[in-house]
Amino acid sequence: MIPGGGQPNMQQLLQQAQKMQQDLAKAQEELARTEVDGQAGGGLVKATVTGAGELRGLQIDPKAVDPEDTETLADLIVAAVHAANENAQALQQQKLGPLAQGLGGGGIPGLPF
Repeated sequence: MIPGGGQPNMQQLLQQAQKMQQDLAKAQEELARTEVDGQAGGGLVKATVTGAGELRGLQIDPKAVDPEDTETLADLIVAAVHAANENAQALQQQKLGPLAQGLGGGGIPGLPF
């Protein structure tokens, strides 16, 4: 609410928007540095991705390697990367969710986010 029913202070609104933008950028940087893991086959294949979803590492237990059945290994790799990305999305929601709600929850009247 604006005291006295006057117009919103544009300078104040712009400062608020700038702070939200800085907070969002900081959270995105933190996500890019944070690593999360996912695994498949009871830990035979482990994938590491950043909170932003960039694949950083892949560990394959030698027991998972069967030259006669590379298809299963490929499936395990895909499943591990998928699990890691799901964990990254959960981390994104945790870090960015409150910021996105602030943008979309009417945090700044008159702005289209």
